[in-house]
Amino acid sequence: MHRIGVFVCWCGSNIAGTVDVHKVAETLKNEPGVVYSTDYQYMCSEAGQNMVKDAIKEYNLTGVVICSCSPRMHENTFRKAAASVGLNPYMVEIANIREQCSWIHKDMATATEKAVILGRTAIAKVQLNTPLVAGESPVTKRALVIGGGIAGIQTALDIAEAGFEVDIVEKSPTIGGKMAQIDKTFPTLDCAACILTPKMVEAAQQEKIKIYSYSEVEEVKGFVGNFNVKIKRKARFVNEDICTGCGLCTEKCPMKKVPNEFNLGMDNRSAIYIPFAQAVPKVATIDPNYCIKMKTGKCGLCSTVCEAKAINYDAKDEFVDAQYGAIVVATGFEPIKVDKFDEFAYNQSPDVVTSLEYERLMNAAGPTNGTLLRPSDHEHPHTIVFVQCVGSRCAETDPKGKPYCSKVCCMYTAKHAMLTREKYPDTDVYVFYIDVRTPGKNFDEFYRRAVEEYGVHYVKGMVGKVVPDGKKLKVQASDLLNNKQLHIDADMVVLAAAIEPSKTARPLATM
Repeated sequence: MHRIGVFVCWCGSNIAGTVDVHKVAETLKNEPGVVYSTDYQYMCSEAGQNMVKDAIKEYNLTGVVICSCSPRMHENTFRKAAASVGLNPYMVEIANIREQCSWIHKDMATATEKAVILGRTAIAKVQLNTPLVAGESPVTKRALVIGGGIAGIQTALDIAEAGFEVDIVEKSPTIGGKMAQIDKTFPTLDCAACILTPKMVEAAQQEKIKIYSYSEVEEVKGFVGNFNVKIKRKARFVNEDICTGCGLCTEKCPMKKVPNEFNLGMDNRSAIYIPFAQAVPKVATIDPNYCIKMKTGKCGLCSTVCEAKAINYDAKDEFVDAQYGAIVVATGFEPIKVDKFDEFAYNQSPDVVTSLEYERLMNAAGPTNGTLLRPSDHEHPHTIVFVQCVGSRCAETDPKGKPYCSKVCCMYTAKHAMLTREKYPDTDVYVFYIDVRTPGKNFDEFYRRAVEEYGVHYVKGMVGKVVPDGKKLKVQASDLLNNKQLHIDADMVVLAAAIEPSKTARPLATM
């Protein structure tokens, strides 16, 4: 039978101001296995620790429960105190009655009741605890980074520079991720590719980094320090080791009407393709869903023109088994699908685009070579309406959107508005917002520049309806500060879509 001591901390008034600490101590004294229970103003102080040590010796305690602040603060403190008088430190449990109780309640009766429940839970856990002894296990000194976007690339470079080998697994044919699609970064308006591509090249050239592009993690087994991972290397139908990336196959391929996912389907690519000019690895990939040779057995032109003889139509998926000591998941984000928001006419008009699509339209390597043209007729737009929080900050019960703020949308919209006004001063730009959120260094100043220096019309209020009408998009919106309805004839509407984790994140997490 365990002999447990309970020590309730006041934490000054942090806990005692909302929790009746005397009542908690007296109530927990009646729990099975508890032989001693008390409260003290500052349990983490030297006097408080000595109180714990003395009780362990006097009452021959086999377990200790400290009702105090977060275990991140002082779990180690109390474990060391217990160990100094001979009690196994893993027989000490912390009941967090500050962050998880007193700080989030105003009513003392409610907070006291909850503190008792948390204390009872910790006591029950001590009853089931067994003394542990710290040990060591060998660690595989190799890391795996899942995701080859800017976060994954920088992580891999940091690990490699620390002297360890690291593998990057990227599901796309090239590393680079979303940042490769972006034109400029905020708040400096630096060229995104100028930041990203040197890091991509460095990752490819770093001898301690191995890149598994066009690959996915299939299975993870083992435990911390010793993971066994199965990596599926999808068939490219092009030999990576001998392809020179000359691009001749992509030029000669007769199937050139494949939607280009890198440009978000706003232009076409060929069935054999290199995603973008700075791709790493710069190796062609055959899309078997569109390749004439693989669908009908005819054609084979890419194989004929390939001087390196890198084409292999019979290639199969391969599997690699590797061992890692640590895994970093950097699977990135996706904008939510906005076609569910019928009020913005995204499905009815090609001139209603998402912010990421607008980013590609502004990019020199995009579908319009950096010239801002209306998708429907390739004419220059003169009035553009930006709609904030499309799918962000929705009601908890709204299945179409997310309850959270996506954090970056206000900033990238300000960037788009500024770049549009700078390049096309004859364009009127309206931004409809709920609140402008600028959470970062120099971010608020950046937004103010859009208003004061570039003359962007910021309107507090939401767009209620967008209706295509000939070449125009009739935008109906509220101006809450002036208490009136606005009707704008726009040439383009840009939707700042909410951001969510990559669809691959959850299945990876369950591995």
